[in-house]
Amino acid sequence: MTPARLPDLLLHVAVVRPVFVWGAPGIGKSSLVRDFAAALGLECVTLVGTQLAAEDLIGVPELRDGRSRFAPPESIARDEPYCLFLDELNSSGPDVQKAFYSLILDRRIGAYELPPGSIVIGAGNRSADNALARPMASALVNRLVHVHLQAAYADWLSWATGAGIHPWILEYLGERPGHLWSAPPKTEEAFSTPRSWHMLSDALHSYGDEIDDDTLRVLAAGTLTPAHAAAFCGYLRIVRHQYGLEAVLRGDAPWPRAATDRDLLYYLAETFRARLVKDLPRVKEHAPAAVRQFAHRAKALLVELAEISLECAQLVVATDDDGAPVLPAWFLVEVSRDLPRLVAARAA
Repeated sequence: MTPARLPDLLLHVAVVRPVFVWGAPGIGKSSLVRDFAAALGLECVTLVGTQLAAEDLIGVPELRDGRSRFAPPESIARDEPYCLFLDELNSSGPDVQKAFYSLILDRRIGAYELPPGSIVIGAGNRSADNALARPMASALVNRLVHVHLQAAYADWLSWATGAGIHPWILEYLGERPGHLWSAPPKTEEAFSTPRSWHMLSDALHSYGDEIDDDTLRVLAAGTLTPAHAAAFCGYLRIVRHQYGLEAVLRGDAPWPRAATDRDLLYYLAETFRARLVKDLPRVKEHAPAAVRQFAHRAKALLVELAEISLECAQLVVATDDDGAPVLPAWFLVEVSRDLPRLVAARAA
C-alpha cells in the first residue's frame, strides 16, 4: 500500500481493530500515523518498543483499600480518547510483546481500559531490511490487521512540495524518481529513503546555495546510497556550473576526466544511458537517418567513456536487475561489433 492510501484504511479499520504497519526504515510510517491522529483530533502517544520494559506497560503494584493492584503509567492511563502508537513493536523483547497482548486485543491494562474512541496502531521494520526485528508470537500477530507500506514517489512529491524540501532535491528526484528509496544494505552505510532525503534537505538549507562541492559530497555520502550520492553531486555540478550532456553529444565538451569529477562523470553516464533508452527505437529499420547518426556518435562516445572509466561505460550498457537488456538489441550488437574498430581508430 502507498502512503496516500494508508489514512483512508486507518480511518475505516483502526477505529474498530488494531492495525500494524510494516515497512522499510525511513519511508514515513511514524509521520503518517502522527498525521492521521492529528487529523482525527487525537493526541498521539508513542511508545517505542526497543525502549520499554514490561513494567513500563503494566505499571507497578500499589495498595488501595488494603488490596494491591497494578497502576499503569501516566502516559497510558488517560481520561480522554487518544491514539496509542506502538512504534518498533516487533523490535521489543518477548516480555514486552506479551505485555501488549491485552492492550492490543482487549484495549486494557489490568483494571485500566482505554477510553472509548481511542485507537491502537503498531509499526515496525521487516527483518529483510537488515533492521532490528524479532519474530512476533503468533498470538500477537493474530491480534492485528497487517498492512505493508511501500515508498511512492508521487505521494512523497505531494508532501515534499509543501514541506519546504530543498529545490535541488525536488528537481533531482523529478528526473530520478527511482532514487527516492533503495533497499537497506547489508553493511553499515547510508542509504536513500524519504527520511534521508529530508535530512539532506535540512542540511542544504542550513548551508545555503553557496555550499562548496566538497561539503556537498560529504553531506550526500552521509545520507544517501553511494551511487545516488555520486549522481546527485554530479547533477548539481551540472546545474551550478552549466556542464551538461548536450555539450558532450555535440562535441562541444569532452567527458570530464579529472579524478575530482567522478561524481559528474557518473551522473553524465546515467543520463547518457537514459537518453539512449529514450531515443533509440527497438527496431533499427524504423530509425530515421538522424537517429542512426546519433547511434554512431553514441558508439564513439562509449569508447571515449571507457578510456576514462570502464565502470561508467559498463553502466551505460548494463542490463536491468533481472538481467534483461535495457538498450535495443541491434545497438548492443553493433557496439560489440564496432568497438574494436573504433578503439583502433582512436589509437591511430
